[in-house]
Amino acid sequence: MIGAARKRSQQRTFLTHAQLKEEHQMIYEMCRKFADEELAPNAKKWDKDHSFPTDAIRQLSDLGLMGINVSDDNGGSGLDALAYAIAMEEISRGCASVGVIMSAHNSLYLWPIDKYGTPEQKEQFVTPYASPPSDDSAKLMVGCFGLSEPGNGSDAGAASTTAKLDGDFYIINGTKAWITNAYEASAAVVFATTDKSLKHKGISAFIVPTDTPGFSLGAKEDKIGIRASSTANLIMEDVRIPSSYLLGKPGEGFKIAMSTLDGGRIGVAGQALGIASASIDCAAKYALERKAFGKPIADLYAIQSKLSKMVSSRDAARLLTWRAATMKDAGEKFVREAAMAKLAASEASTFCAHQAMQVLGGMGYVSDMPAERHYRDARITEIYEGTSEIQHLVIAGDILKEYKSK
Repeated sequence: MIGAARKRSQQRTFLTHAQLKEEHQMIYEMCRKFADEELAPNAKKWDKDHSFPTDAIRQLSDLGLMGINVSDDNGGSGLDALAYAIAMEEISRGCASVGVIMSAHNSLYLWPIDKYGTPEQKEQFVTPYASPPSDDSAKLMVGCFGLSEPGNGSDAGAASTTAKLDGDFYIINGTKAWITNAYEASAAVVFATTDKSLKHKGISAFIVPTDTPGFSLGAKEDKIGIRASSTANLIMEDVRIPSSYLLGKPGEGFKIAMSTLDGGRIGVAGQALGIASASIDCAAKYALERKAFGKPIADLYAIQSKLSKMVSSRDAARLLTWRAATMKDAGEKFVREAAMAKLAASEASTFCAHQAMQVLGGMGYVSDMPAERHYRDARITEIYEGTSEIQHLVIAGDILKEYKSK
């Protein structure tokens, strides 16, 4: 017990960016510079045109951010979850759409294959996706994650998509809904029922190349926010894949999905923090420049109160996010902490975006200023990768389990 306590005391707690280790500070500064110079100036156009920011994503790959947690052996940067959370906030501060593209690729596609995949699967479906394209003409490899369906969202165990074993192949039929990166993905992690009688224990995970015959996409969703990322249905009609594309063991799909989402919530928390930070930047700068009653509105108590509440909510959520990431890096159980981080950060994001619009007044309601885009982008963070209501269930369930064991 004393040894365990000593080990925990040696785990450093980071409260500010200045206290971060050198490698984390370097990630922070690199991502912040990239966001300011390459993302923020183009975010408005990408959003307006609903255009996938291909060049920006290629640059992310060159920076090692499209394989940030993947080991060096498999073409990635080999960095930890805290580095990922820091990077996600800064990238999303520049453009929330770029943030969600990066998050879905790293958290939802690469992580489960890197964690549960065979060496052969990693060589085929991780290394080319985590590594930068060899040259400008090489294809940018992006992945996606197919869990939700038209008939189920929060009920992940009710998968109607099926996979039937036929010799050395699986035949998959079904539709996956709300899939980020759908139109750009070269492969998808797909969850399908292999034994309906076992309910959620009869769900398995598969790696499905998107050029497989029978695989098609639905129309792009016309979203109110994160519009530079593509979202669409994955439609599979007699999609035939080798049995070697089974990820993990038969029946482990639900476990793989839940563990993937636990880590993914740290990424979404980072994205939400980035939107909150962008909203704070917008509001504070405007308050200093805008004059009313003969002085900057930043001198007014009402405005100062809003800014104070915005930064307090953002910083509190950041601490929860860094705690979850640090616990994950330490190999500790972090399910509750990830849910708390995602819940707090997404609510801080929507709160900060709303308050920024109030600070800007009429200017917050027009596209001349980025406040309205932050407002639209923020809303989804309370919905995907587990709604706020689901986060409360996860948190409360873990609390009650703890007390029942006493």
